[in-house]
Amino acid sequence: MKRKCFNILLGLSLAGLIVSCTSKELNRSLIITGQQEHNWKVSSSVLKQILDNTDLFSTEILIAPEKGNDMSRFDPDFSKYKLVVIDYYGDAWPEKARTAFVDYVRNGGGVVIYHGSSGSFPDWQEYNEIIGIGGGSNRNELNGPYVYYRKNELIYDTAAGIAGSHGERHEFEIRIRNTEHPVTKGLPVRWMHGSDDLYQKMRGPARNMQVLATAYADTAFGGTGRDEPMLMAIEYGKGRIFHTAMGHADDDGGPAIKCAGFIITLQRGAEWAATGSVTQEVPSDFPTAAGVILRPDYSAITMEKALEYIRDYNITKSTRYFTFLQQEIRKASGNEELILDIEKKMVSVLRDSRASGEAKKLLLRELSWMGSGYCLETVRKLAEDPELKDDAEYALARLQN
Repeated sequence: MKRKCFNILLGLSLAGLIVSCTSKELNRSLIITGQQEHNWKVSSSVLKQILDNTDLFSTEILIAPEKGNDMSRFDPDFSKYKLVVIDYYGDAWPEKARTAFVDYVRNGGGVVIYHGSSGSFPDWQEYNEIIGIGGGSNRNELNGPYVYYRKNELIYDTAAGIAGSHGERHEFEIRIRNTEHPVTKGLPVRWMHGSDDLYQKMRGPARNMQVLATAYADTAFGGTGRDEPMLMAIEYGKGRIFHTAMGHADDDGGPAIKCAGFIITLQRGAEWAATGSVTQEVPSDFPTAAGVILRPDYSAITMEKALEYIRDYNITKSTRYFTFLQQEIRKASGNEELILDIEKKMVSVLRDSRASGEAKKLLLRELSWMGSGYCLETVRKLAEDPELKDDAEYALARLQN
């Protein structure tokens, strides 16, 4: 394989080209921000991190002029990008930029509409069609119907009224309405989202729009008592748009934008918008109806991270990382090389004097059924520890059987 790769490189270098046999083409992406009711400096940097963490995107941030300043030089070259993320709520764009954006989407460009950006540009008809539904900025019945669910029926309500509001911030349950769309396929049908503004009374053209997920706007928190759209997929010309109403960013990030459900649906929605498909697997830390799961650093659990947390485990802590380890072991079933690699990492924790006794007990129980001769010496030594004696001897009995 190395020789083949060398010959390819040699031939191409003779032709005056430089390539890498292992290079991977990323989807070049642009986040537009700079004016926003929310903390755009936080949100834009977090959105970039979330997208780049997938290893599918290479993301840049474009900061528009400050509100009230000259917008005439705001002229993005959208043609460079597979995906444009709108994190913007402010002054109107120049006509040239508006035309270029519409042409970009119509000709197949991917777009993500993020949270507060659903309130932008109420008088820009094409933008309203691109986002499907929006709120705020004095939108009303002239912009299109309210869209919501009532008793599992999708309602297009033409009643008069201002669009867009939210009640008290709180955790709420997301319900998947379209389980076959690439973005939501394989996700739990119900899952809890971190404390957020639950947008309601959204209205707009809603053409070529699929509501992927909703949340019940509980009247106890100032809600409408309806199931309001949270995730939408829209088609405009050849373009694909993923619209998420979730993800409020506090100065320290906050639970809404750190919610694993928000992060993962954003990543999947971005991939679908950019490529038309979703290749990402549903990770083990995707939340369920049992409760919210946060990613404090916005990134997925890795084996190294899981073992680092397990190292300090005590009975009062969540078993989230141990559950991840168990799932990774089960996924590796039948792959002896991968199972041995996991076993070696587990043994390194058992040998670590800093690791808690409770952490070692957890790992001994798991090794008892999946371990090999590699761990035997370490387990025998742990059997000499009065705290670990019973668990180590149990593991030895099973391993040597």
